[in-house]
Amino acid sequence: MKKNLPYLIIPFLLIFGLNYFKSKSYTDSYIENNDLNLEVKDVSNVPENVDFNFHVNPIISDKCFACHGPDDKQRKANLRLDTKEGLYQMTEDLLKKVVDLENLEESEMIRRIYHENESIVMPPPESNLALSEYEKEVLKKWILQGAKWKKHWSFIKPEIPEIPEIINTQWTSNEIDFFVAKNIENNNLEFSKLESKEILIRRLYFDIIGLPPTVEEIDNFLNDQSPDSYENLVNRLLNSKNYGERMASIWMDIARYGDSHGYQDDTERTMWPWRDWVIHAYNSNIPYDEFITWQLAGDLIPNATKEQIIATGFNRNHKITQEGGVIPEEYRVEYVADRAITTSKLMMGLTMECARCHSHKYDNITHDEFYGFYSFFNNIDEEGLIQYGDYAPKPRLTISKSEVNKGLDFIKLPDSLDKVTFMVMKESENLRKTYVLNRGLYNLKLNEVKSMTPSAVMPLKKANANRLDLAQWFFDEENPLTSRVVVNRIWQQFFGVGIVATPDDFGSQGNRPINPELLDWLAVTYMKSDQWDTKKLIKRIVMSSTYKQTSRTSDLNYRLDPENVYLSRYPRQKLSAEMIRDNILKSSGLLVNKLGGPSVKPLQPEGLWDEVTGGGGGSLAKYVMSTGDNLYRRSLYTFWKRTVPPPAMMIFDAASRDNCEVQRQNTSTPLQSLTLMNNPEFQKAALHLSSNVYKMDIDINEKITKLYRTITGRSPNKNELSKLKNYFNDENSINNESVAFDKLCMLIYNLDETSQKS
Repeated sequence: MKKNLPYLIIPFLLIFGLNYFKSKSYTDSYIENNDLNLEVKDVSNVPENVDFNFHVNPIISDKCFACHGPDDKQRKANLRLDTKEGLYQMTEDLLKKVVDLENLEESEMIRRIYHENESIVMPPPESNLALSEYEKEVLKKWILQGAKWKKHWSFIKPEIPEIPEIINTQWTSNEIDFFVAKNIENNNLEFSKLESKEILIRRLYFDIIGLPPTVEEIDNFLNDQSPDSYENLVNRLLNSKNYGERMASIWMDIARYGDSHGYQDDTERTMWPWRDWVIHAYNSNIPYDEFITWQLAGDLIPNATKEQIIATGFNRNHKITQEGGVIPEEYRVEYVADRAITTSKLMMGLTMECARCHSHKYDNITHDEFYGFYSFFNNIDEEGLIQYGDYAPKPRLTISKSEVNKGLDFIKLPDSLDKVTFMVMKESENLRKTYVLNRGLYNLKLNEVKSMTPSAVMPLKKANANRLDLAQWFFDEENPLTSRVVVNRIWQQFFGVGIVATPDDFGSQGNRPINPELLDWLAVTYMKSDQWDTKKLIKRIVMSSTYKQTSRTSDLNYRLDPENVYLSRYPRQKLSAEMIRDNILKSSGLLVNKLGGPSVKPLQPEGLWDEVTGGGGGSLAKYVMSTGDNLYRRSLYTFWKRTVPPPAMMIFDAASRDNCEVQRQNTSTPLQSLTLMNNPEFQKAALHLSSNVYKMDIDINEKITKLYRTITGRSPNKNELSKLKNYFNDENSINNESVAFDKLCMLIYNLDETSQKS
């Protein structure tokens, strides 16, 4: 033992020595702020006037909040930089203020971010975070300019800004264009020309109804020379029954709609009547505040109608288990959490789910506030484990054929059914207590909480509030988020990217709006002037010159604005998975344009369902393809089995619908081309169109032009026509003429342009 003693003592001596020299180096290398160079360096792009919200907060959020943010359990040195009080407080070690408003140059933040000693510099090296020179200069400049703090931008109530003054007023069509033009001029960009009518009509059709125009509809629009031709077309499309289908298709991602329960056996559920209501709601142009209120709390509205109760199916679209051996309460908690997370993402654009296990690390949302929000959805009379084969677990609603005929005719009940039963929301008679759950686990209850909303957004003043109170809170004029979040999401629908590029995160980690004045103008106008009229908002967007721009632009704009951040041109966008399929079916002449009704099962590869069905699955154990007209319904009616979503649509980036999705991925892969060329459904559509055009009594050039126009919406130019004819001739030398024409049709369907809006 004595022989080993030196070997035991030596490590302790080394540790002591290292700590001594470390502390000594701390003292010896202390840098007073007057020893620092406080002159702002010539770092590229440092703004002339530094704004806390748009320049400073993104930096400290990324680099500081993990240790000095909202989460009190992870907070170091009792220092908090996500609040005004924290930024101006004393540091524990040196009793110096982080930001000293009385002596700005002595602010501890300046010293720490420029210090060379690893034990003093912030962020510390062990965090694997570091400030760039640009970020250091921004922080220093902000402090030296007065260190003005602001509440997070999205938590400040929007006020309608003044229409900006611009030079090129001739380019503008409405107020939107003034805000966009200001950015274009400020960034020395060139204005793009307006798109040709031939291209514009295709863009408009896809954006508003999700279907392509026919050649006849294109010709009618081209021949209409009246000054109101475009506006008349917009009005006609907004009043089309297909408008509701297009909007519902987007909403189904948000609502995580499925025709099966999910989890292992993934048995069938009946929810299509709720989908039919969504189509009806959009076509009826129900104001957005009512549209949301009915879905969140239609059952709590005094003297609620059957239609209002049907709307509450929105929050029964989550996955539900029927697997034996599970703990029912564990899964019930998951259902409640899903509703809370879905609602927060949809209405507030906040990642509240981060606070399910602990206080949010980046946004001022506490652990208690998550469960206070969760409590709104915790009083539903539901079971965590449902009976096997239960198509509509309680609470549920049954609608008879007579009720359909007496005012609920938006439910397209087939002749084979006398009634339909589906899930809705209903409060339990006995109020269920809500507890904060440690790490989100159902059986680790902490303190009891009452219903509440995030105080950083806007406190909910009413005690013991329910879902209806929550819905009214969302549409309070003082709520800073609701109108911003919805107009941003609708803007994304038309331009591919929202004014805020992260539609599900308006918090400190999300992107800042590229045009905050435009966002607020749209938000306030939609809320106050338009009274939540969604068709008015959409019309305003598509009537703007910003929307009507061509996708082609100058070399200068490509060089200065390569990502098209400032909308100096219309962004090229791929069609959604549903629109790609619907475009092929519509242009080929196979699409059955029938509204609503039960989901259908179009053609798909054999055996896919069998592979995920382990002895259960009930009616969904095997895929039984639909027949007749149901083979060619719009994609929004395709049966959605959660464990095996429609494969062709998933290849084109459709959402899985396991969770609420407000933004899809956008990819380009070889599988997409292979699908377009080899999918039997697409092949059948191509052969159907090819056969009809080939039989026409016109020459081959006219046939090729007709085929190209039918698929892409425009006539080929001379060069394109020549290449298409050469391809046809090459194939004709190998096969007969009709087969060659079939292959040409398949080729055109696989063109990049065919799957694009523009």
